[in-house]
Amino acid sequence: MRFVAALLLSGLAICNCRAQPVQLPDAPQPSASLQAASDSQPDSGAYSSSTDRSDPPELAFSSELEQTVQPAQNAGQSGLRRQPSSDVPLDANGNPIPIERQQPRRILGFMPNFRSVSGGAVAHPPGWKYSFTIATRQATDYSSFIFLGLTSATAEGINEHPVLGKGMDGFYAYTWRGFLDKTDGTYLSAWLLPSILHEDTRYYALGDGHSITTRALYVISRQAVARTYNGSQTPNVAGLGGKVLTQVISRYYYPSGATSFSVLATKFGYSAMRDIGFSTIREFYPDIAAHYIRKHREKEVKRAAQTGASTP
Repeated sequence: MRFVAALLLSGLAICNCRAQPVQLPDAPQPSASLQAASDSQPDSGAYSSSTDRSDPPELAFSSELEQTVQPAQNAGQSGLRRQPSSDVPLDANGNPIPIERQQPRRILGFMPNFRSVSGGAVAHPPGWKYSFTIATRQATDYSSFIFLGLTSATAEGINEHPVLGKGMDGFYAYTWRGFLDKTDGTYLSAWLLPSILHEDTRYYALGDGHSITTRALYVISRQAVARTYNGSQTPNVAGLGGKVLTQVISRYYYPSGATSFSVLATKFGYSAMRDIGFSTIREFYPDIAAHYIRKHREKEVKRAAQTGASTP
């Protein structure tokens, strides 16, 4: 019922509307200053999160970097230098965080990414209040309803559950049940079970510095592995258990023709594949965004140089 492809295709249908942002305890923070023109390598460090923006996709991530630029003060200096700022995110060692490791609050400007932690960062301590805040923010985010509409329309179009019907009546039948599926799964996997079992089911990005194969296998492994509150690894009982309980609960609001074991097992599989797909995006998106940010910076530097050269 839920296809990973819907996450990507939905970007074409998104408008520029934004829900009123809610600042979470470890929500993404504004990031580092503009790199000096002579700098060709990012600073070393860990990661952080970003703020919600509505810029074009190619600059959606870069707009999260609050950039402050000033000319060099000494005549012997040329180009631009980094302006110190209290908003620069730092890692546990106090080093500036490179953009390759920063997990944005929203991917492509609209896909919610509230439950991700940049690779190596010191995350906000988990707890039932914090987890409830995050789960509620994700369950009620405007983008969730857009995805819900897309997946419901797709399920009705391919007649995924014939017993639910076709047309507007069928679309309505898929939509309200899909909403319950989504909400149940979010609260069970992100709040209730993690709070009871003291598991941290957020996605901790591995980040650059590892091979693509290693990172891809890491993404897949996160379906079976989570963290405890004290940071050690543990079987992902809360995450997988939440998916299982969601299917069990769905038996009470789906008609009998859509509650057989094979149907529920298929829905469970789609849910797991959707999470793997989205976690893959979370893992590699910062690398792609950083590439375009650098390209944009290079163009701005060249444009500034050309403008200066043409000025008498």
